[in-house]
Parts: sequence; C-alpha cells; structure tokens
Amino acid sequence: MIGIDVGGANLKIVDESGVHIHYCPLWKESDLAEIISTYAEKENAAVVMSGELADGFFNKTEGISFIVDAVLKTFPDAIFYGTDAKFHTKACPELAAANWLASVDLLRRTYPNGMMLDIGSTTADIVPFSRFDHLIGMTDTIRLQAGYLVYTGMLRTPVATLANSAEIEGVVTPFSTEYFACSGDAHFILGHIGTDVYSSATPDGKEVSREACLRRLARTVCADLEEIGEDGALNIAESFWNAQRNLVCSAVEKVRNDVGADILLTGGIGSSVFAPLLGGVDLTAALGMPADALPAYAVREIAALSGTLPEAV
Repeated sequence: MIGIDVGGANLKIVDESGVHIHYCPLWKESDLAEIISTYAEKENAAVVMSGELADGFFNKTEGISFIVDAVLKTFPDAIFYGTDAKFHTKACPELAAANWLASVDLLRRTYPNGMMLDIGSTTADIVPFSRFDHLIGMTDTIRLQAGYLVYTGMLRTPVATLANSAEIEGVVTPFSTEYFACSGDAHFILGHIGTDVYSSATPDGKEVSREACLRRLARTVCADLEEIGEDGALNIAESFWNAQRNLVCSAVEKVRNDVGADILLTGGIGSSVFAPLLGGVDLTAALGMPADALPAYAVREIAALSGTLPEAV
C-alpha cells in the first residue's frame, strides 16, 4: 500500500522506501496519471487530495473526477479518504481538500490534546486535535473562516501579497503587485530552504540560484539587481519573511490559546523553520514521521490501521 497526496502543485507519494515528491501542476496539462503509473508494482493506494481546486478545472467536481480517474488507471481498487473521515472507492464531494483531516486523524490518536502546523509550498494548516468531531465535513472555506487554514506557504506565495514595502537605500519603497517574486525566492535567499526543496516553478521560469532569486526579488520594486544591490533585495526578502512569520505565528497562537493544546506538532517543508519559533515538535526530527509529506503518510497509516478495504464506501 502506498499513500498518495494529490495537491494542486505537487504530487506526494509515501511507500516503504520513503517520500517521493513530483512537481505536477494541475492548472496546466497534467501528467498525473503517467507519474502514478510508475508505481504500478505497488499493491494498492490510499489517496487524499487538495488539487481539485486548481483553476484548470471548471469546478471541484471536475477536479475530483480527474484525480480519481488518474489514480484508478493504475490502482483500480484504490481508496480515497474524505472530509467525512471515511474511505471511498469512487468520486464524491467529500474527497475535496481532505488531506489535512487525514493528518489530524492519525496524530490525534497519540496526541489527543495536541494541534498541528503543517506548512507546505502553498498553505498552512493550523488545526487542533481535541475537536475532531467538529472538524468532520469542514471545507477549506470554513477552515479559512475558523483560522484553521492560512493561505501562505514556503514556495508559491507571491511576495507582494503579504508585504507591501521594504527599505531600499534608506527609503521605504512600496512593492509592485506584479508576480515578480515568490516566497521560495525569499526563503532560499534567507537560507531557510535549498534547491532540493524549491521544487515549484519560479515566477519568471528561470533557475533557482542565489543570483536568480535576488533578481526576482529586485523586480518587486521595479528594479534590476544592479540598481538596488544585494542588500536591497535582501531587505525585500526580510520584509516578506517578517510579514509571513507574524501571520503564521499569530494564527498558531490564536488556535493554541483557544483550545489549550498541550503540544504543537509541525510538518511540511516549513516545519524546521517554524518549530523553533513556536516551541513546536518537528515530526521528522523528533518522531521520525515524514514531515514534508504528512497527509500521504497519514492516509497510508490510517488505511493500514483500520483495514479499510472491505469497508470503503
């Protein structure tokens, strides 16, 4: 059994050998089925998704059907975890954005009064475990309203959506709202991630390197790198990071205070960055779980623990 998490930008697969992450943007012509077919030697698949929201689809229903069909081509007996905390064998509305719930469903069994921050390329899931019954059926819209979903991540967030200015040569300089640079550029320059983690497409389609990231950041203030220098571009990265850090940390503290969580577990590619800031426990470093592919790992474990195949609906 393998665990599969189909996101809008990344396909994450967990098997007995570890984690496999494939950049697979669903808003473009997708090779999702072809990538999954390379795992055809595996017995079966337990699946979660959030990629149905990609704007290449007319609506979520179309997105769910596309993802389910892509999986079933290789794994005709695949099971799909839904926001009703049940497994399904065919496309249904409950499959939309259920990946976070699978993570909670697994972790709550060991940490019933805990909570998690799972911050990946695009979003941050901030969810308490003690209210699992109230989480069932939650859509992403409801989670946004509740503060359980913060739409910012380590790679794909446009810089100008969170920060609006930086000091350039002593002058506070407003940002343009063009998609010139993204969070991946800022985090790469600040040393939070490496080229192995920066797996998504860059805003200009160019490489991931120090100079390329600095040039993208400089364009945020309508400048070439030669005009504002590395210090100016670094200030742009710092301005974004300050805004993102404050946003995520404030959201975590609000949920933690609301529920009185006794432990914060951190996952996602931003886990090692945010765990020390929040007094959290990194799932990989402390517990040996694959923090960068938590939902894929979780759905595989839940399927194994519950022996779901005969009971899937």
